[in-house]
Amino acid sequence: MDKFVIEGGRRLYGSVRAQSAKNSVLPLLAACILTEDEVTIREAPPITDVGCMAQILRELGAEVRFSGEDVTVSSAGAGEHRISSALTKELRSSVFMLGSLLARFKRAAIAYPGGCDIGLRPIDLHLSALARLGVKIEEREGYIFCTCDRLEGAEIVLDFPSVGATENILLSAVLAKGRTVLSGAAKEPEIVDLQNFLNAMGANIRGAGTDTVVIDGVRSLHGTTYLPVKDRIEAGTYLIACAAAGGEIEVEGVKAEHLGLLLHKLRENSCKIHAKNDKIRITSAGRLRCNRKIETLPFPGFPTDLQAQMVALNCVADGCALVVENLFETRFKYVPELKKMGADIEINGRSAVVRGVEKLHGATLVCKDLRGGAALVLAALAAEGPSEIVGLSHVDRGYADFDGKLKKLGAKIARVRA
Repeated sequence: MDKFVIEGGRRLYGSVRAQSAKNSVLPLLAACILTEDEVTIREAPPITDVGCMAQILRELGAEVRFSGEDVTVSSAGAGEHRISSALTKELRSSVFMLGSLLARFKRAAIAYPGGCDIGLRPIDLHLSALARLGVKIEEREGYIFCTCDRLEGAEIVLDFPSVGATENILLSAVLAKGRTVLSGAAKEPEIVDLQNFLNAMGANIRGAGTDTVVIDGVRSLHGTTYLPVKDRIEAGTYLIACAAAGGEIEVEGVKAEHLGLLLHKLRENSCKIHAKNDKIRITSAGRLRCNRKIETLPFPGFPTDLQAQMVALNCVADGCALVVENLFETRFKYVPELKKMGADIEINGRSAVVRGVEKLHGATLVCKDLRGGAALVLAALAAEGPSEIVGLSHVDRGYADFDGKLKKLGAKIARVRA
């Protein structure tokens, strides 16, 4: 088991390039099962979630090859339609395989998906949407069994703009007979990326990034080579790290409009932000001001995946911040670890009141989930003295070479065997 050893109090300087988006690459990999042709996804980040999805594809009979950071999938030999609980419990995004398997094989069986323990994250919206497309669903023995004679286009309305449900609808409806009109769709950049990827394979989808997506089913899809969108959450994490530790860095590869509300909040913290083309520069000097309120919402609202990092930042800012988590009911599990460092945080249900302190101090910390783990790293960078952080398997799910990139920016961080 590895741990991070961090000596806080160093400002960050330099530049870092964002990896391809974890939350885009995973559904793209799930989509590879839709064609027998080879599909290559360029610059897939070497994170454990990508490795887990690759293993799921192999279990289904697909061939998966890595060449550097490019991954090529050939699903010609795929025929299995059941995904074991051993894999699904490790990866929430395994649920995307439902839509792809139904579109390709007209049947699918999947154990209830896992991932980070940040709340219930029910998949009722996924299942009700699939039922609208003609899927028969049976739940027993911890598995979801789905079958259909054929998928039929339908009008689907989502009560909540679920990213996962939106992506599953695209993956299933792309080969359905007729037209599917999805209202209330999620608008995240990763939805747009999935549309562009599927269209590059021969699909007929339009409207991604708006409330309404129209999918005209096609007979078949073909192979393609595709470069995914960059990871706005990883990019945002480095921007917040610089804000908390001080200094000046530039993050390359990410579009400012994908991080609009975060950049607004960082300016509110008194950071200077300059964005041009695909580069964002942040300068942080002196004591920051606390944000008045941060409330997580579906895109283009504030991302839940950056909530923990911003709490860590406000721990060392001047004033008091109210943070409201609307999407996941147990996403404050990291807070007791921040309190070990001297943070002043009060939790009340889905809200946190953060009262900034002059300084945090180093401590021994345990990661409980992916983004909470990233927040602990950021807090350690801003703290006085040494910190040790264990439970890095959570962080490795979403950040490639996290310590290496931070070290390049001047952080004193080392990954050692615990």
